[in-house]
Amino acid sequence: MIEFEHVHFRRGAREVLHDVTFAVHPGETVALVGRSGAGKSTVLKLINRMLEPGDGAVRVEGRDTRVWDSTALRRRTGYVLQEVGLFPHMTVARNVGLVPVLSDWPAERIQSRTVELLDLVGLPAAEFAQRWPDELSGGQRQRVGVARALAADPPVVLMDEPFGSLDPITRAELHREFRRIQKRVRKTIVLVTHDMREAFALADRVGVLEAGMLVAYDEPSMLRQSAQPAVRLLLDSCEADLGAGSPPRPPARWGADPPREP
Repeated sequence: MIEFEHVHFRRGAREVLHDVTFAVHPGETVALVGRSGAGKSTVLKLINRMLEPGDGAVRVEGRDTRVWDSTALRRRTGYVLQEVGLFPHMTVARNVGLVPVLSDWPAERIQSRTVELLDLVGLPAAEFAQRWPDELSGGQRQRVGVARALAADPPVVLMDEPFGSLDPITRAELHREFRRIQKRVRKTIVLVTHDMREAFALADRVGVLEAGMLVAYDEPSMLRQSAQPAVRLLLDSCEADLGAGSPPRPPARWGADPPREP
């Protein structure tokens, strides 16, 4: 579904990615982990052709991204951002239905799809469709962002630190619901995070980027045993954060957000 083959990317004299090679299979969730500036978000931008490789090739659905029409590729690639990016002058329903509108779907199909997706992410349309983004909590806005990314039924979804700005309880809750939704929709997902615990909780495979190089790429169970220095540093930082405790237990269901602070 997604292939990187000896990809290099430079900004001026600085090499942001160096000889990166990996593949993401259809329906698989891959998490990319690393320090700030390691090249994680650059990988996402190469997948949907916001950037192009200097050397090597990036392929989506078997086609080099440089061959794809950029608009067509992006409409087959959902994108979820940390700050969500909902349009404040649009209702929840209009935000979710934006890409189908741009794709000239019939109004009845857009409405049906919007209702379906809001129900999927735990925001019943009867209650939330006509709300404005500033009437939602952070967790609710993030769910709308996920629904919007899925609206046109893209085979690929890119997620750039999607849960990073949420409180720990809401974040743990969304992790559980992410797994439930992915089990149902089976999209090909590439997720960027700084948190190895999040990567292990959500991904089938995890890639570790260090100074623009992919230094490890494997299943979580294998990475836990890795002696690679960058991997050990991330694992040790997780253990230091947790201490002797455990991650917070998620609430009973996703729809029950805490009240939004004024």
